[in-house]
Amino acid sequence: MKELDLQFPTCPIRNVLGRFADKWSLLILCNLHTNGKMRYTEIRKAMPDISQKMLTCTLKQLQNDNLLKRKAYAEIPPRVEYSLTELGASLMPIIGKMIEWGQEHFEDVTK
Repeated sequence: MKELDLQFPTCPIRNVLGRFADKWSLLILCNLHTNGKMRYTEIRKAMPDISQKMLTCTLKQLQNDNLLKRKAYAEIPPRVEYSLTELGASLMPIIGKMIEWGQEHFEDVTK
């Protein structure tokens, strides 16, 4: 693994992981990966312990980071769907490996 200087704000690991490594972002990304396109209410039902404000903020941040896309349909009532971008989808194999590691080592980590 390439050595990184983790001290500086320009460190890639600090900047990239900081974008999606929180609990809610990972759960949203995993839900979209599993379910494809989802509406706001579907994401909220899949994650009942997230507040409306936190879900809205997290969706906006993931969209700003080009990990998910938001598509609004000009209908009455309005319909909005969220899905992974190509960049977001490219992240899923890595997140999948993290999930596998977590399942394998859950007992070791939570002692």
